[in-house]
Amino acid sequence: MAIFRLHVSLPDRPGSLGAVASAIGFAGGDIRGLVVMKSEEGRGYDDITVAIPGSDPTDLLNILGDIGGVEVLRVVPVE
Repeated sequence: MAIFRLHVSLPDRPGSLGAVASAIGFAGGDIRGLVVMKSEEGRGYDDITVAIPGSDPTDLLNILGDIGGVEVLRVVPVE
C-alpha cells in the first residue's frame, strides 16, 4: 500500500465529505487521517491522508474527480 495526502476542495454542504469518504472506500482506499483546514465562500478545504492499494493514485483521483464539485488540489506522497 502507498500513502498519500490529498488536499481537497469540496462544496461546504451536508454530505459532501461523506461522498468523498465513500469514493475513497470504493477505490479500495483507507482513510488514515483527516484535517478540516478551512471553510470559505461555500467551499471546504480538507487534508485527507489515504492508504491505497499499489503505488499509483490515478484511479482514486479519477473517482474523486467524478464527484460533482470536488477538486483535488494537491497530491503528496507520504513516506
